Amino acid sequence: MDDAAAWSIKRGRHAFTSPPSGARPRGVRPFADRKDAGRRLGGTLADVLDAKDAMDTVVLGLARGGVPVACEVARMLRFPVDVLVVRKIGVPAQPELAMGAIGEEGVLVVERTTVRACGVSEAEFARLASAERAELERRVRTYRRGRAPMRLEMKVSVIVDDGLATGASAEAACEVVRARGASRVIVATPVSSNAAARRMEDLADQFVTLERVGGPFAVGQWYEDFRPTSDQEVIDDLIEAQRLDGEDPKGAAT
Repeated sequence: MDDAAAWSIKRGRHAFTSPPSGARPRGVRPFADRKDAGRRLGGTLADVLDAKDAMDTVVLGLARGGVPVACEVARMLRFPVDVLVVRKIGVPAQPELAMGAIGEEGVLVVERTTVRACGVSEAEFARLASAERAELERRVRTYRRGRAPMRLEMKVSVIVDDGLATGASAEAACEVVRARGASRVIVATPVSSNAAARRMEDLADQFVTLERVGGPFAVGQWYEDFRPTSDQEVIDDLIEAQRLDGEDPKGAAT
């Protein structure tokens, strides 16, 4: 295995572990970009996924940054891929700090400790959640362009993001896929904080990460190129993935 620090946590037992690291140690090779991270993550998932699930597995990329990672994973493993739209609700004075998250199917996750610590009122939280809900609905329309979400009933659903800091968005994603009938939920990411990893251990049936990070953590530290992923890049990646999977790429860019 290329990545000595790969973690795979299953409920009730550790399937493959190594010691958590701090901020990216000197000498540890960062990911060149999200596609490089997806290829490396796909290699690890190939080792830890159960062979019996191969025919019933779908990959779901969290928009936006998780989609290019997920498309590389799906291409390597020859699984179908779809987008899953979730939105972080950021603290007003520090938008990168999540105090909650929303997802499709009306899912809402509230980080109550953070909300209280930051003095955010119920009315302010509701206002911000409403604004994020509007943006989520815009993204769903933009990325799917009338196409229904992939059916997940009795499917193993592999939720992929480009990194987990708090895990709030991944929790919202887990709730969405369980509501859609997934038989098993796997969360996979190139890099995760210890706190998010522990959270996923409780929420998902399996958690896979290449790097588990202790201490202060920013996902971008682990990438040489961490430019924001655009709406058009998400659309293009999904169209290409559908083409490779033999689907009619409905909603192709004109």
